[in-house]
Amino acid sequence: MPEIFVAKQSQLADGDRRIVKTARGEIGVFRHAGAFYAYDNKCVHSGGPACEGVTIPKVVDIIAEDRTYQGQTFDESEMHFVCPWHGYEYDMKTGVCVGDRRLKLKSYEVVQRGDDVFVIA
Repeated sequence: MPEIFVAKQSQLADGDRRIVKTARGEIGVFRHAGAFYAYDNKCVHSGGPACEGVTIPKVVDIIAEDRTYQGQTFDESEMHFVCPWHGYEYDMKTGVCVGDRRLKLKSYEVVQRGDDVFVIA
């Protein structure tokens, strides 16, 4: 499988992403907490640019012991990215669709050689 150059590691700060073009389409490459994650830039819902929307921490409902709703907070340990077309949300570490865990984006391996970052596609 060919390796596609993404960027120099030094050019990708934590929270950055790059979209790279391949013969078969586009791949979104994210850097989060020092790790790299790569997925098809094609939403499972309608083919939108899944990797180009906002990135947000997981939203968590706060439920009291009496089972009443107390509001929401963010779980910074789990980052998500959201397709800008219709809001389908994906777990950054797995590519799994948060709203329907049966759905998942195709993932790709990311390798580093010195300061260079490549995706295997």
